[in-house]
Amino acid sequence: AERGPGAAFHMFLLMEDLLDKLKLLSYEEEALRRHNMRPLSRYPRPCRCLRQRGREESRGEESVGPHYFALPTNPGEQFFMFCMLAAWLITKAGRSFEQPQEYDDPNAVISNVLSELRSFGRPVDFPPSKLKAGCGEQVCYVLGCLAEEALKHTGFSWKRPAYPTEELEEEEITEDDAELTLNKLEEDVAVEESDNEENYIDLNVLKAQTYRSDVNETAKQEEILQSTTDATEWNLEVERVLPQLKVTVRTDNKDWRIHVDQMHQHKDGIDSSLKETRGYLDKLHNEISRTLEKINSREKYINSQLEHLVQEYRSAQALLSEAKEKYQEGSGGVTERSRVLSEITEVLEKVKQETEEKGSSMTDGAPLVKIKQALTKLKQETIQMDIQIGVMEHTLLQSKLKEKSDMTRDMHATMIPEATVDVY
Repeated sequence: AERGPGAAFHMFLLMEDLLDKLKLLSYEEEALRRHNMRPLSRYPRPCRCLRQRGREESRGEESVGPHYFALPTNPGEQFFMFCMLAAWLITKAGRSFEQPQEYDDPNAVISNVLSELRSFGRPVDFPPSKLKAGCGEQVCYVLGCLAEEALKHTGFSWKRPAYPTEELEEEEITEDDAELTLNKLEEDVAVEESDNEENYIDLNVLKAQTYRSDVNETAKQEEILQSTTDATEWNLEVERVLPQLKVTVRTDNKDWRIHVDQMHQHKDGIDSSLKETRGYLDKLHNEISRTLEKINSREKYINSQLEHLVQEYRSAQALLSEAKEKYQEGSGGVTERSRVLSEITEVLEKVKQETEEKGSSMTDGAPLVKIKQALTKLKQETIQMDIQIGVMEHTLLQSKLKEKSDMTRDMHATMIPEATVDVY
């Protein structure tokens, strides 16, 4: 829904109501002093020098601004103060709620506060992220609702205001706020005398005369106890002096009486306009009601005329639903058969690939050539090995023969026959 031009200032009104509720709950003594935090001020503090402000802050006397939760100043501090006040108000309302700490998850704290607010039956139609800034209309709304629940739990009730009785004799006339002053009266009387050329009584002279009469009466004390003046003569004297007693008061736009007269005039205008507009509205209401009756009758006639078409449409819808069910069943069988076909085709492809591999291996002569090459290579290697074996055998035989010849020679050299020695 579209909001009016004063919606931007709605949060300030919520903040003022919140301050009143917190004052009634004595939040300064019970909540702020426990956490050593500064109280909220309704009115902005006057400008002071930095040295004086430093002394007040060191003593803890400085208070935060009047619209603390309405305007963003320090998001971290504002969010912590919001969480602290919300937890205190929830406990004040009779619910158990753990006091949030500095390093707690802000999303968890916000969700816990909003769940408690919903448990009180209060609507929450804004995202929780609006409360992370620690300021704004949503923050003031949440704290205001919790403060109301705390006031209900404590049994607080609003009473009728007791207005003080106005004592006219003890009023002090000031130059700024008084509705009627002697200087203004003198100026007004002088203006009236110059305009109308009539003789009016000077208020200063009248005041002096009344003062002298009061003095004479006090001097006489109680000499005159009963009046001997005739009532007719008194009325004639009053009628003669009455024009001279006229006192003109300059109208001020700030006077509340003028506002009351304007309110009455506007009320009369609204009443007169309401009488005219009510007749037009009644005529419009009657026309709209007749039009609605015609529409209802036309709808009934159309429904009665198209009833057989509606029945045919319903039967067609039933047939269509049956056909859709059959189609779904058939499509399910087709999908199953297509799956089986895909499996069979995969197996067939594998068999074809294997047969192709075997056929290619059977028709190809490359393995036979490789075998023949290997056989020739083996024959060559065996021939070389036979030659090496023959050479080795020949060498071994020569060595054995040489050893045998050496051995026989040695034996012949050492064993000389005796007959041969004797002959020589």
